[in-house]
Amino acid sequence: MIPESFLEELKYRSDIEQIVSPYTNLKRAGRNLTGLCPFHSEKTPSFVVYPENNSFYCFGCGAGGDIITFVRMAEHLEYTEAVRFLADRAGMKLPEEADDPLSRLKTRVLEANREAARFYHETLISAEGRAGLDYLRGRGLSDRTIRRFGLGFAPDRWDALRNRLREKGFSDDELVAASLLRRGQRGGSFDQFRNRVIFPIIDLRGSVIAFGGRIMGEGRPKYLNSPDTPVFKKSRGLFALNLAKATAQPRLILCEGYMDAIAVHQAGFDNAVATLGTALTDEQARLISQYTGEVVIAYDSDEAGQKATRRAAGLFAKTGVRVRVLTMAGAKDPDEYLKKYGQQRFARLLDESANSTEYAIGRLRERFDLGTDDGKVAFLREFAPLMAGLQDRVEADVYTTRVASELGVSREALAEQIRALRERNARAQKKKFDRSLRLYTQELPNQPRDPQREENLRCALAEDRLIALILRNPEAGAQLAREIGPEDFVTDSNREIFTVLSRRLKAGQSVEPMLLSGELDAGQMGRISYLLASARDQSLTPGAARDYIAVLRDKRAQRTPEQVGSMDETELAAFVREIAEKKKKQQ
Repeated sequence: MIPESFLEELKYRSDIEQIVSPYTNLKRAGRNLTGLCPFHSEKTPSFVVYPENNSFYCFGCGAGGDIITFVRMAEHLEYTEAVRFLADRAGMKLPEEADDPLSRLKTRVLEANREAARFYHETLISAEGRAGLDYLRGRGLSDRTIRRFGLGFAPDRWDALRNRLREKGFSDDELVAASLLRRGQRGGSFDQFRNRVIFPIIDLRGSVIAFGGRIMGEGRPKYLNSPDTPVFKKSRGLFALNLAKATAQPRLILCEGYMDAIAVHQAGFDNAVATLGTALTDEQARLISQYTGEVVIAYDSDEAGQKATRRAAGLFAKTGVRVRVLTMAGAKDPDEYLKKYGQQRFARLLDESANSTEYAIGRLRERFDLGTDDGKVAFLREFAPLMAGLQDRVEADVYTTRVASELGVSREALAEQIRALRERNARAQKKKFDRSLRLYTQELPNQPRDPQREENLRCALAEDRLIALILRNPEAGAQLAREIGPEDFVTDSNREIFTVLSRRLKAGQSVEPMLLSGELDAGQMGRISYLLASARDQSLTPGAARDYIAVLRDKRAQRTPEQVGSMDETELAAFVREIAEKKKKQQ
């Protein structure tokens, strides 16, 4: 059996776009790629590649899976041969089954990080760290807060950490792998962080997985963050989530940087987190959705911060998390606002924060001169698409009526423009929906007739959504695996997949597609890929999962093929979306 640590490394070194491109001409379609399927003859592209998780699916023939499955199908190889094919391409040597060097390296990297965090903190409170300690105290942090976050200081020397960790028995190769050291042009090594205040990044299990460093003085870069390592992926983590996950507050506060999150915690709000030197990612948004149903975005008030706010609101909309936005008049960020106005004003600001729609309208108002006809027209050109994109028609109607009255324009004319845009959007969405509809009407390409699915369509749909949720939100999936079992499933095809996922989650193993292809056959991998693709635009939240579980446990909720066949197009669409939308309708 090939070690999973090896497969993890192979995943990071393998780009599915580069692997697939020689077999078909791919074109960019948003975040995905499309092309003619290499596995069947077609004139209209129905083959989609999803780079975010190295998977693919053909909506024409049903072929799908991870990057290993693609190589197996394209090159007619067995599983191990396909892994060797990818390993050779990535410059990796296939390990012996009993040898798992990457797993040992990960353990050593975590141990090195722990020792590094201790060294940095000891240095901060020593004479050599006085500059860093003065800086943190100057920013208003108490000694208690400094200890709570394990803050430290990297001396202004090239070999301070290297010498300490060599004494602890770590090799330079291990420390370079951890990105605690860097290689010089002549092959030597030196400390990655120098003359910087250090912010340890700690995962949900309490392990130090990376570091951020703020330079003393005017050097560049101002903030230096650990790159991706065997134990750290920047796009997946959140600073201070290890603390915020235990909050009793009903929401999380999303900050732009380490200092903002720490300042908010020190002021008594233990529910603040921050991204790790990058814009919010899909993975981080999904992670947040596992801990809260509402997030307050508290990004900087400059243009870059506001742009990041708009992008983050869009990502959270996909997860079902309610979004509010903090508008901090008189301050550029939460840290400055707390210093100027104090904890009580900040608490009131949180309670009065606008929802994402109000915030977006407010930003539009700032961009146009509404005292002129040209300004009004330009404003309404962007206001109408914003309203057309709202799923809550009542909310859209309220804002449409208000804006029309404020600007002195015909509400009917504005509403008609919004309706036309909404219909255009609906036509575009219908194309996507028609594809996913096959799943629920037993029209999947190249799939045998499934009597179990035909007799239990509603339950089968719930199973599909639960599997998709587990694959997209493994942390939530681990809880699901404790609440339901294979015996709750009504279809053998989904039961077999769930059994594998459940076992892996209970063993603390990953359920990423590339790590599943050694246990599932090509047909099952294709089904997993399809479930992910068809649920891509659905709200797969832990709250929704409870509804799906209830359906599985209430067999009276099933629908027969005759009942489904008697539905008109509108009723059928509503049936397909009913479970995914149920949670949203209750809010």
